[in-house]
Amino acid sequence: MANRVTVGLDGSPESTAAARWAAHEAELRGASLDLVHAEEWLENPPLPVTTTEERRQWAEAVLRDTADETRRAHPSLTVGTRRVGGLPSLALTRAAEDSDMLVLGSRALGSIAGFLVGSTSASTIIEAVRPVVLVRSVDRVGIPPDTTRDRGPVVVGVDIHQPSDKLLAFAFEEASHRNCPLVIIHGWSPPPILSYAPALDPGVQQEMAHGITTTLDEMISPWHEKYAALQVDSRATIGQPAIQILDAASTAALVVVGRRIRHSAFGTHIGPITHAVMHHAVAPVAVIAHE
Repeated sequence: MANRVTVGLDGSPESTAAARWAAHEAELRGASLDLVHAEEWLENPPLPVTTTEERRQWAEAVLRDTADETRRAHPSLTVGTRRVGGLPSLALTRAAEDSDMLVLGSRALGSIAGFLVGSTSASTIIEAVRPVVLVRSVDRVGIPPDTTRDRGPVVVGVDIHQPSDKLLAFAFEEASHRNCPLVIIHGWSPPPILSYAPALDPGVQQEMAHGITTTLDEMISPWHEKYAALQVDSRATIGQPAIQILDAASTAALVVVGRRIRHSAFGTHIGPITHAVMHHAVAPVAVIAHE
């Protein structure tokens, strides 16, 4: 795998925010930055583009201007640009297949509605096996989330009943790059019988909680040993997992969630927890595909 961060550009403020965040991420990793424009990616074109030549000139201008701005802000960063053709989700996925991650922008819908993950971004997440990071734009001016958030933790949501090595590897590595705390969340709910059986031993729920916490600790133990200097806060909390993750991520630098790879063309490819976090977290969200 090349030591590279790839970002998708479509000329929107959201993709500008994604490029700025990706440049900072590439510096943290000691990686190069690859700016990519998918030729057909114009869900909300910023100007009427009609002919093939006009589209080419416009795309080259977007790439050139973004690259120039990035080099001014990050003089030591190696920045490349590319135009790729084909269905945008597949083209972006192919462009990032040997990168550390693919970074895309997403648009705010308001504090209650959350954020819009466009059809291209959603389709790309479903197709990609590399980590995909969604970055918000502040006030639609191409500014990524407050840079003071870089001092916040990396938050990762895990399911102790599912393989989580890819999520943990990514989250521990990110926290290490940033030299920040790592918060690991597992949300769970007691069986309904505990609510309807008041005569049941009151210690049962405490025993369940202890067992879940022990399992979580065992899951992260090898990673904790590998990153011994990292401050790790693991929490097995009662409640809806998405709510627990979003609550922990309110001041996070980055949120990490998983997506199970489905080889069938049918069924949901992004689970409800990841879907909720993608649409409501303020911080950038990394979606990690895993079996």
